[in-house]
Amino acid sequence: MALCSEAIVIPLPDHRRVEVSRGWELSHRPTRETSTWLTLPSLALTLTSFCRLDELGLRVVGQRVEPDRAVLACRVAEAGEPDRWCRRCGCEGTARDSVTRRLAHEPLGWRPTTLLVTVLRYRCGGCGHVWRQDTSRAAEPRAKLSRRGLRWALEAIVCQHLTVARVAEGLAVSWNTANDAVLAEGTRVLINDRGRFDGVAVIGVDEHVWRHTRRGDKYVTVIIDLTGVRARTGPARLLDMVEGRSKQAFRQWLAARPKAWRQGVEVVAMDGFTGFKTATSAELPDAVAVMDPFHVVRLAGDALEPVPPPRPADHLRPPWTGRRPALCRPPHPAHRRRPAHRQADRPAHGLVRGGRARRGRGHLGHLPAHDRGLP
Repeated sequence: MALCSEAIVIPLPDHRRVEVSRGWELSHRPTRETSTWLTLPSLALTLTSFCRLDELGLRVVGQRVEPDRAVLACRVAEAGEPDRWCRRCGCEGTARDSVTRRLAHEPLGWRPTTLLVTVLRYRCGGCGHVWRQDTSRAAEPRAKLSRRGLRWALEAIVCQHLTVARVAEGLAVSWNTANDAVLAEGTRVLINDRGRFDGVAVIGVDEHVWRHTRRGDKYVTVIIDLTGVRARTGPARLLDMVEGRSKQAFRQWLAARPKAWRQGVEVVAMDGFTGFKTATSAELPDAVAVMDPFHVVRLAGDALEPVPPPRPADHLRPPWTGRRPALCRPPHPAHRRRPAHRQADRPAHGLVRGGRARRGRGHLGHLPAHDRGLP
């Protein structure tokens, strides 16, 4: 195998040309006796491994790069042609036609990747039954995301804290499609995992506001595993989320756990809500109920009285005269000086334009008594 260092164009036997970009591997080293050929099976095998489609039971037979996405044409990689035999009568079937299944794959370089999977349909020669090739390794029935794309979406939301809108943009699907797929996969991988309750000795319970609307219950009760935090072996793990915030909600969740599991719980960390304390005493009588450090510090801070700021000594205060300092008082209208360029425009009788008097010194005598402010 030779690594191509420059972008070159290689002719194919059927008078077609393929452009090989920098970094692609050639099928063999070019020599003087033989020309440089690019074998399509070698290119398809490399692309299949690079996109990890061999894990899904698919193989790449073509590709097309568009401005907004990359499209890979795939076929089902069968071993021994197992789908040729009828599942009803056991007779051998013949290929009838094919259908194309479109799947959203994990993005490569944040470019959305779409798989166009060609699925063959067979017809039984004995009973006439029609069936398709098995694509369960690639995706769930009627799913729009491949298993690799679904895994990427779940890791992006849980581990990288991306939003559903960002994940939908990376997969080039709608928001509802990405959200439904992630919820279904999260339920299958996390919620339905029977081993997630093993080895739990310390749990924590608290409420969380998840709905910011006027209708419906906006609280959920969150139960987490704090065993790794106390043993300093790892972070906390989410065990479950129960709708509502009440003693009954937490008590029903504890009652649904096996008796052996409840006997293994040693410590329950919570806030100051008495409902959690009552449910713990009823379902976990041997466990010790403690308050988590956050609420301890918060209650201690609320118990402190606010201290007023220190006041200066009496001998350092300026004496109060009943009037504001001169720098803080606005100037009196009578004390405002007329600009020099307007001094010559002043009327001799002390009246300004519009018939209103100017309240300056030497001009009050020309005004009536009620305008001068005299009694």
